[in-house]
Amino acid sequence: MRNVIKEFVMSKLLWEPSEQRVKSSNMYRFMQTVNGKFGTDFADYDALYQWSVDNLEQFWAEFWDFAEIRFSTPYTEVIDDPGKMPGAKWFSGARLNFAENLLRYRDDKTALVFRGRTGSGEH
Repeated sequence: MRNVIKEFVMSKLLWEPSEQRVKSSNMYRFMQTVNGKFGTDFADYDALYQWSVDNLEQFWAEFWDFAEIRFSTPYTEVIDDPGKMPGAKWFSGARLNFAENLLRYRDDKTALVFRGRTGSGEH
């Protein structure tokens, strides 16, 4: 019974974004950035995902740049041991301030949401 339910849930598409919405997404912008820099031709998330698995260090280095992570000291290595999951050390040598990165836009949008044990949230 569980497999029947899983197959039904996995095969029924509930919503699909419009092409305009897709092309205005950060995911699409990132995919286009990767395509331009690495000469790839990713047309969808699945292709980008596979590239991220096959090119772990390049993917995360590119995402670091794309996300414009602010830092006081750059990283010297993206990952120390890709075969050590969990437990690998990411972005060795980097020094950054989380508050600076979370609050850098200084707009009126929520930057951080806290959920306590009771499930109550604070912004």
